[in-house]
Amino acid sequence: MGGAGGWTRDVFAENPDLDTSRVHAALDRAMGRLDGVPMVWGHLDYGLPNVLLGGVIDWQHHGVVPLGYDVAPALEVVPFKGGSKGYAVTPDQRERYLAALDSAAQDAGADPVSPHLGAFLLVKSLFFLALMRPADPAPVGKHQKWQYRRHLFLKGLGQYERTGSVDTALFPTFDDFTAGRGSADRS
Repeated sequence: MGGAGGWTRDVFAENPDLDTSRVHAALDRAMGRLDGVPMVWGHLDYGLPNVLLGGVIDWQHHGVVPLGYDVAPALEVVPFKGGSKGYAVTPDQRERYLAALDSAAQDAGADPVSPHLGAFLLVKSLFFLALMRPADPAPVGKHQKWQYRRHLFLKGLGQYERTGSVDTALFPTFDDFTAGRGSADRS
């Protein structure tokens, strides 16, 4: 993905234990599923916290991305922010949102974007680890947030390997994770 090279190197530099053939194979599979998807200019960190009534903020990570990379997982990034920032998305809202995106893509002459959601989420979960590892483990909150996002990436990786998809509704909230209840998927 355009612009992904830099942040991917950052993630693997900060998390060398993730720089494995397993992770690379899953990322290669995801990128392979995106072959042929038109490339467009993207935000890379598009989601509810960055979308305001007056416009979209926080453009420092922008680059060229496959069509749908920003918008398809927009509702799914809530767990990466801790799942407790006042946002709640129901399964019905997710379904309606993806259906509307697919319709808009088809109206514009493109293929639906929802079939790529799993690939987008695997890549996005890796993106959320970029520049997250605290240099000093003493600030407990920052260290826990980094560990939490690592946990979500590994959960997403396992799901993607098994099913080709990632279901963020099964991710623990940050509060559950820090309380030690994050090892099991939510139902």
